[in-house]
Amino acid sequence: MDEQHKTNIDEIIEKATFAAAIFNQYDQEQTDRIVRAVYKAGLNNRVRLAKMAAEESQMGNWKDKVVKNAIAAQFVYENIKHQKTVGIISDDERSGIIEIAQPIGPILAVIPVTNPTSTIIFKILIALKTRNPVIISPHRRATKSSIEAARICYEAALSEDAPEECIQWTTHKTREETQYLMQHPKLALILATGGTGLVHEAYSSGTPALGVGAGNVPVYIEETADIPYAVEQVILSKTFDNGTICASEQALVVEKKISTKVKKELVRQRAYFLNPEEHKAVEKVAYFTGTKSMSAEIVGQSVEKIGQMAGIDVPEGIRLLIVPLKKVGYDEPLSSEILAPILAFFETDDFEDSVRTCIDLNFHGGIGHSASIFSYDEEKIRKFSVMMNAGRILVNMPSSQGAVGSLYNTLEPSFTLGCGTYGKNITTDNVSAHHLLNIQRITKRRMNERMLQMGFDIYMDESIDADTLEQAYNKNY
Repeated sequence: MDEQHKTNIDEIIEKATFAAAIFNQYDQEQTDRIVRAVYKAGLNNRVRLAKMAAEESQMGNWKDKVVKNAIAAQFVYENIKHQKTVGIISDDERSGIIEIAQPIGPILAVIPVTNPTSTIIFKILIALKTRNPVIISPHRRATKSSIEAARICYEAALSEDAPEECIQWTTHKTREETQYLMQHPKLALILATGGTGLVHEAYSSGTPALGVGAGNVPVYIEETADIPYAVEQVILSKTFDNGTICASEQALVVEKKISTKVKKELVRQRAYFLNPEEHKAVEKVAYFTGTKSMSAEIVGQSVEKIGQMAGIDVPEGIRLLIVPLKKVGYDEPLSSEILAPILAFFETDDFEDSVRTCIDLNFHGGIGHSASIFSYDEEKIRKFSVMMNAGRILVNMPSSQGAVGSLYNTLEPSFTLGCGTYGKNITTDNVSAHHLLNIQRITKRRMNERMLQMGFDIYMDESIDADTLEQAYNKNY
């Protein structure tokens, strides 16, 4: 990378640092006015931005991207609008602890091609709510729509006297430039949403990062489930924006005793089971065996387009392609995460076998993310949930929309879904505004004077055991 590119990045960071110093002086009322203006601008432009994103990325469909933009704007705003993010946010007289919210500083927001405009609206809202300048790093296949979304939000923020350069965006293209920006000493945090490699780079940069993991989401249809309803919800989720949400279902796990009913219902609701030859044809265009990952060309494509790419005849009106599989792993590429309307199908012997299969899927590229179950047996729901290593267990709801939050449950609406330490993330939360604050704590003296008077001499006598020390502590403290 040449010196000019380094200078350009340094200038962006310097502007963000200056904006952070000004933003730090704003009160809650000023901050909330800015956030409200940005939310309204994002919501007012939801359709135009959705059409731009769909056209530019050639992924998904614009109508579903409108819904994503609406969630990112209205649902996120409603979730954060009453949160205290400036100054004293709690004062607990009992503990004597006062908490003060402080901004963390300039944030780099890495944007995925699958959800470009919605992720930008979301990340800008939670950054501004916490008085943090944000630098947008768009995906190269969605640069135009991403910059337009950022521009709309920035102009709205300025209309309420937000600091100049509180929202910026980059147009750098090379990995070296991205790495230089991520490693910049004045950058406070990276909000990384995107592919595994990019998230790994964020975590390896030396800058604190909040990232996401892959989502090879299993969905178990248990024998007590309402089968027509379960199939409807799975198809609703997996076909939403042509499967571009990382929380979309990747494999159906069904007990043999109800397998025939589930298959018939899938066919009735316009799913198509691939025969062995069609399976191999789709596999070739959907998965790169060399890199052991899905093909970028398959992401967000329609059933019709996938059929054309694979050279197979898909009946008209089909909504979802089903691939019957026997095992999980790299020998069966379509048991991996495929962000398209393609769904693996596993038949299992019983509950225990079903859970084992879901665990295998969970660990095969989706650990820590999400899992789904359709059941009305509370005991089995709990057993399933305890066994799954997933940050979100979705019960009787579409996984995509359920994991994002707020539509079907009270999870925080978010476009950054943490996968915990097993997914190499720091949190299993749906990331939101409160993750972007430094919390100072003022602690007042509350120690019992009798404990202080007792002192620590008692601990010097090694003949005194833990039970005696516990009694002394409870008596004096």
